[in-house]
Amino acid sequence: MNDPSEEGAAPRKELAEHTSDAAEKRRQYVAANRDRIREMNRLWRSEHLDRARELNRDSMRRAAARRHREAELRARGRERAKRWREEHPERRREYQQRWVAENREKVREYYNRYYEAHRAEVNARAAARRDADPERTKQITRQWAERNKERRAELQRNRRSDPEIYQSELEANAAARRLKRSLSRAGLPPKLLHVTTAAERRANEREADAYFSDPSRPEHLRQFTVFAESLTEHMLKNGARMNEFAEAYVETRARMALPRVPVENIVYARAVEIVAERMRRVDLLTSRDVAAAVRSTKAGVRRVERQQQMNELMKAIVVHFHQDSARLDAQAEMENRARAQRGMPRVPAESLVVQLALQDVFERVPTSRLTKADARTAVRIAGLHIATSLESRDVVDQSIHRRSLS
Repeated sequence: MNDPSEEGAAPRKELAEHTSDAAEKRRQYVAANRDRIREMNRLWRSEHLDRARELNRDSMRRAAARRHREAELRARGRERAKRWREEHPERRREYQQRWVAENREKVREYYNRYYEAHRAEVNARAAARRDADPERTKQITRQWAERNKERRAELQRNRRSDPEIYQSELEANAAARRLKRSLSRAGLPPKLLHVTTAAERRANEREADAYFSDPSRPEHLRQFTVFAESLTEHMLKNGARMNEFAEAYVETRARMALPRVPVENIVYARAVEIVAERMRRVDLLTSRDVAAAVRSTKAGVRRVERQQQMNELMKAIVVHFHQDSARLDAQAEMENRARAQRGMPRVPAESLVVQLALQDVFERVPTSRLTKADARTAVRIAGLHIATSLESRDVVDQSIHRRSLS
């Protein structure tokens, strides 16, 4: 008795062979008649446009459904893989390490290919990691240098093998030695260099880019410039009156047993408030900008007051000389006689006159902003004026004397 499975296997085999032969004949026919089949399809579509569109819609729906099923299948596979990785982290790590160990060349190829395509992103991420932990980066660098002394020496030899690089290094070293010797001979300290790391340089570059790329920077600088100039102008014009008010305010606080506040702080706080109210826009100014403007104004006011006091001192010396020249000349002559009696050399009369005039006017003229160098400058300029006056007076006296003799 025959096995039923063997009886059914023969027809299936014949059907599979017939189907394969038919598919092969169809492929040969299509390859030999592509233009004719394309023309027949075009004619059929033009005669049965509605049916062609319906078949096209059915085909698109089936393709969309197929893509949806495949996407769901891949999503379920990814979800299963994710759950497995979360449930078996040790096995996942072991598998990754084993695969990397077994496929070193493939991993290196993948890395090189990715690096070539994303060179800038890889370098930026590596620099960010180094900047995030500079101490760790220094430690790793030192450890690598200790382990690879021969490699470092080879890299240095290869670099110096370039004649231009080697010559530039020799010239830089020679210039540094010359500068050191010159500073030492002049009694000056050696040149101080602040070694900047790559991380610090990148941070400085980022800050500079953020500063100069800010679209509001021109308006910010304009507001700061106008504010600083207006504050200086206001203090030069109203500084004395505001100082009087601030001193009275401080005395009032003292009588009320309140903590003392520096007069200058009160003056500049009020000046900043007044100038900010008068300006059209101050929305971009920060507290640092205001503090910088106040420092600039203080320096400018001190500079103007210093120049004014120098001019007043010089003018007071010259005016005092012209008003009391006879007495000053007599005192200068008496001083020279006294020096002669003590065996000391004589001093030019104009120098003694200037010194005596300075002693007379010093208490009457404000000199709180002047330094010793400023006072010497004022005295020297006043001395030049007085010397010119004395020369003119001598010329006039000689002329009068000649006329009297004639």
